[in-house]
Amino acid sequence: MNQPTKRKPFFYDVTLRDGNQALRKPWNLAEKETIFRQLIKLGVQAVEVGFASASESDFKSCEHLAKIAPENVVISSLSRAKKHEIEISWNAIKHANKPRLHIVYPVSSFAIENMLKISNEQVITNVVEAVSYARELARNKGSVQFSGEHFGDCLDNIEFAIEVFQAAVNAGADVINLANTVERYRPMIFLDMIEKVVKSLTGNVVISVHTHNDLGMATATTVESFFKGVTQIETSLNGLGERAGNTNLFEVACALYNCGENVDLAMEEIYSTAILVSEMSGIPIHEKAPLIGSDVFAHRSGIHQDGVNKTKHLKKSAYGAIDPIVIGRKDGHRITFTSQSGGGAIKAILSQNGISISDSEISDLQPVLKKYSDEIGRELTDFDILEFVKELQKNVA
Repeated sequence: MNQPTKRKPFFYDVTLRDGNQALRKPWNLAEKETIFRQLIKLGVQAVEVGFASASESDFKSCEHLAKIAPENVVISSLSRAKKHEIEISWNAIKHANKPRLHIVYPVSSFAIENMLKISNEQVITNVVEAVSYARELARNKGSVQFSGEHFGDCLDNIEFAIEVFQAAVNAGADVINLANTVERYRPMIFLDMIEKVVKSLTGNVVISVHTHNDLGMATATTVESFFKGVTQIETSLNGLGERAGNTNLFEVACALYNCGENVDLAMEEIYSTAILVSEMSGIPIHEKAPLIGSDVFAHRSGIHQDGVNKTKHLKKSAYGAIDPIVIGRKDGHRITFTSQSGGGAIKAILSQNGISISDSEISDLQPVLKKYSDEIGRELTDFDILEFVKELQKNVA
C-alpha cells in the first residue's frame, strides 16, 4: 500500500441537492433539516443545501439551512451561469458563516454543440461573466466553485476544458469541480483527464471531483481521483442521485480509511445515517449493498466461517472489508448455518447461545443439519439448531 498523502479529503455532500432531486417524493423543509443535522453529526466539511433558484420552496430551505449551519461548515447552492440565478443563490446562503456560490456550465464539445449550440469563445465569455459576478457578490466572505458539466465527455477537447477552467480561476473561482456527469468509460480514462487538469491549472485553486455511478464504478473513480491530486470529494448519502446515483460517501470514506488516509468524519455514524436516509427516502438498502447491507457481514460458507472464527479477535477480519464497529455496526460479523456450512458454524452459534458441546458431538451433528438444511431449502435458525442439539443430547442420555 502506498504511503498516506499529506492531504485530508474534504467531503462535500450533495444529498440535499443531487440526492433530493432524484427522489420520487422530494423532502420537505423539516425532512431536509433532519438530513442536514445528520450530515453535521457525520462531520462532512461542506453541504450543498439545494438549488435555491429552482423554486420558492428550495430558496426557503437553502436560506433556513444556511442560517442554522455551524460556523465551520461550507454551505453551497448550485446555479446555472445566469446572473439572476447566482443572485438568488447568494441571497439564500449569505447567512452562513462559510457560503459558497456553485456555478455549473457544460464544457464538453458534445454538450456545447448539441445543448448550448454556441462557439467556444462564447462559452468562455459566459463562464467568465458568471464567475466574476459570483465573486463580486461573495467578495471575501464566500468562495466560488465552478463545475464543468460533462467533463467526463471531454476526451476530444480536454485542452479547451482546461482553458475554461483556467479562465474561471482567473475570474475568481477558488474551486474547480470535475464532473463525470454520465459515467461512460473505464476509470483510468477519467483519471488521466484529471491528472492533466491538476498539472495544468495555476493559481490558488482546489480541485474537486463529482462522479455518477452509471456503470457502477463511481467509488473506484472517486477514490483514485484523490490520489491523482483531487482534494474535494463530492458524495451522496446512500449513493442517492440521478439515474444510478452519485458516489456513495460511505464507500469512499471507508476505502480511504483503509488506505491510512486521515478521514475526518464521525465514521461510527455511518450505519445509523444509512438507515435514516433509507427510511426517509423510501429507497431500501439492498441486503448486499457494500458496508451497509443487512447481509454483508453474514458468513455461510464453511471456509469463510473458519476464517472469521480464527480472526475474530483481530481488527482485520479474514473475510471483512472493515471492522463493523468502525462504522457503527454493533452486531458485527454473523455466522449462520446452511448446507454449505462447517462444524465451526455450529460451535459459534451454540457459543452465542451459551451452549458448549464436544467436538465429536459437533461432528455427529453437522451432517444431520446439512441434510435438513438441504431438505427445507434455507439456512437454519438458532432455534432449529438448538432443537437438534436437544434431540442429540436426549439420545445420548
